[in-house]
Amino acid sequence: MKTTRLEAFSDGVLAIIITIMVLELKKPDAVDLAALKPLLPHFVSYLLSFIYVGIYWNNHHHLFQAAQQVSGGVLWANLNLLFWLSLFPFTTGWMGENTLAPTPTAVYGVVLIMAAIAYYILECTIIAKEGRDSLLARAVGKDWKAKVSLIIYLVAIPLAFVNSWIAGALYVLGALLWLIPDPRIERKLEKQQE
Repeated sequence: MKTTRLEAFSDGVLAIIITIMVLELKKPDAVDLAALKPLLPHFVSYLLSFIYVGIYWNNHHHLFQAAQQVSGGVLWANLNLLFWLSLFPFTTGWMGENTLAPTPTAVYGVVLIMAAIAYYILECTIIAKEGRDSLLARAVGKDWKAKVSLIIYLVAIPLAFVNSWIAGALYVLGALLWLIPDPRIERKLEKQQE
């Protein structure tokens, strides 16, 4: 099977996730700038989640540029990733409305770590389908950013119960780590086309 239907479906789901998150933002009751202050925690959590969804969309796009075909296993691995990403609106709203309260902040981290694991499973499933010498396998290599991200989330989750602001800062650090798109796949694609 070609990757086009999977990519189109995934793009649609990610667009819906972002739409749900933005619809969760509440309008202020007053017309002055001071009315925005109580909404700031919710907006900041929305911004962080928007960035994370954008990171996943960008990397998913690159992942399937390198993939040649999909299998049933790849379809299910992709659905697993989309499931965890679909929980972003819920955890974003919960964390934002409760100004980084410990439990919602920890649950946000659980969803981040599960999405990261799901992405890794998707990557491994594609590599298993296409082989260890495939373009994707060569491009991914040791994947240090994924390992560092998992460590950041693993530290942040229990830390949310000690100091949720530090946990939130670690989630921001995890996003900053991925904010610049990973060029490995693009470089391998360019070399292959030469």
